[in-house]
Amino acid sequence: MEENHFKNVSFDIERQEEAKLFSPLQLARVVNQQKEIYLIDLNQKIVSAKVSGKMMYHAYDIKDFPSVGDYVMVGNDTDTKIIHHVLKRKSILERKSAGKNTNAQVIATNIDNILICMSLNENFNLRRLERYLSISWVSGAIPIIVLTKFDLYEKSSKKLEMIYSVSSGADVIITSEKIEPFYKELFSVIYPGKTYALVGSSGVGKSTIINHLMNQNVTATKEIGMHDKGRHITTSRSLFETSDHAYIIDTPGMRELQVDDADIDSTFSDIESLSKSCKFSNCAHNNEPGCKVREAIQEGLISQDRLKNYKSLLREFEYQQKRLKQKERKIMKASKMNY
Repeated sequence: MEENHFKNVSFDIERQEEAKLFSPLQLARVVNQQKEIYLIDLNQKIVSAKVSGKMMYHAYDIKDFPSVGDYVMVGNDTDTKIIHHVLKRKSILERKSAGKNTNAQVIATNIDNILICMSLNENFNLRRLERYLSISWVSGAIPIIVLTKFDLYEKSSKKLEMIYSVSSGADVIITSEKIEPFYKELFSVIYPGKTYALVGSSGVGKSTIINHLMNQNVTATKEIGMHDKGRHITTSRSLFETSDHAYIIDTPGMRELQVDDADIDSTFSDIESLSKSCKFSNCAHNNEPGCKVREAIQEGLISQDRLKNYKSLLREFEYQQKRLKQKERKIMKASKMNY
């Protein structure tokens, strides 16, 4: 059994009221998932659980199953608790599953802020940051960009300017193990009762941040080379509670980030705003006359790479929506045949 990091868990009034609809089942929160087995916080104790046969039978897709961060209703009649219901989610962070599968992969739920972690060394990648922002804005949570390893890169000011140019209104904070501001800016945005999900590539320092917030080592470390001092290897999503009663969800590093649902408008608000002033309403921002986006690129206000990533994400999102509609039609057709 995992160590219990949950000492003062409380549920808000809305959760408690919704939970009453499923009495006598008990309210719990999912803190870890290993395939079909879940760890839940039930009455400040970490116990194992699995979904009921009825839930499994009626599940439409993977999003109908519990995920880390979910509030669930469980029975209390066996050692392994049975999850019967998932309560309404206030936010859901997801991405498209890898490969040709059209299913969404849920990363975390019921989060208030998404901490997008990116280091200022070799991991620095604006295009990847734009992808994270696109799935964050549509999730229902507020993204915060967390820059790590500030001490490992001397020319950070130029990179900071580049990040602010694509941040789309998200706050940007800096962290470092060795120099100011250390983790002061990070602690200033962590509040009791709020839930935060850390996302980013492997080796950017997510688990190091977790350990600082928890004031103890709760993850393992693996040495990887001379540029990074160490890489924490997270293999599953886990929810922790800090001593100040904030809730932190650690997630595995993502090698690829394909979008299932995305807020393109918020992520590329500059391009979207300029598009409204183009001469043609269906302007593709290629070589059309009167294209305000192309003019902005020529003036150095927007980079060609940013426009390229905008088009790529838009095509990816539209293709995924088309695949989902085809899937829904097949399911409806199969349902009518069975009926």
